[in-house]
Amino acid sequence: MPAWAKSLLSAVLVSVLCISHAGPGQAQTSDLVSKNAFRVCADPANYPMSDREGTGYENALAELIASKLDLPVQYEWYPMSTGFIRNTLRDNKCDVVIGYAQGHEMVLNTNHYFTSVFAIVTKADGPLADVVTLSDDRLKEARIGIVAGSPPADHMARNGLLKAAKPYNLVVDRRYESPVIDLLDDVQSGETDLAILWGPLAGPLVKESYPDLTVTPLLQETLPPRLFFRITMGVRQGEKVWQRQLNSLIRRHQDEINQVLIDAGVPLVNDMGDALLEVQQ
Repeated sequence: MPAWAKSLLSAVLVSVLCISHAGPGQAQTSDLVSKNAFRVCADPANYPMSDREGTGYENALAELIASKLDLPVQYEWYPMSTGFIRNTLRDNKCDVVIGYAQGHEMVLNTNHYFTSVFAIVTKADGPLADVVTLSDDRLKEARIGIVAGSPPADHMARNGLLKAAKPYNLVVDRRYESPVIDLLDDVQSGETDLAILWGPLAGPLVKESYPDLTVTPLLQETLPPRLFFRITMGVRQGEKVWQRQLNSLIRRHQDEINQVLIDAGVPLVNDMGDALLEVQQ
């Protein structure tokens, strides 16, 4: 069957299902959203983003949005691993995921509230501190820490940098294992020469605990896969009213959102991922 025919058939089936399930007594999807609390799905051990103690910047953003809604924050804790969305948002135990990459089909995305990029982390006074691109010849013999399966690994392979790379696990339960901390500790100790890490993890952790390290956003990588991502809030599919309400809050309070992220140390970039936002200059 041609691709266009499959798409048409899918659209028809969806329409039929919607009609067959509709009726005067059928609750709208947006009715599932709590009117008594700002119910947040979050990882209890994913600092600097979120943690049970409420010290992550996503915790701060949750408090900010909840204050605008005049509601208390209520958390549904679940490790950010397989089954996270199924066991939290889809199970109606919460109503929003504060940080979710734009375009993921498991959730309905709000408008993005920040864009960030992968970054190099190395010794601030080391010989590689001024490296800004993965094609730099000085990296050919460098020991590079990389989270296995993350987008920068493809760029490293293209530039012949994998032979001396040290991989770290991608999907873990952060309550028991912390590859991001291990990665930064290894740069600090000299076990590796540098690390390549998602900026919203690297920036806050280095700012707080690694004064001898420096974070350099990878703004000049133009080949795929892209290294920048737009981050949204995720809600249940079909909850367009709730999505629009959050979009309005994001638009009206973007400056406050930016300030929370900047204070945390998150490297904010423009929507194309090739320049730092002027607010950070």
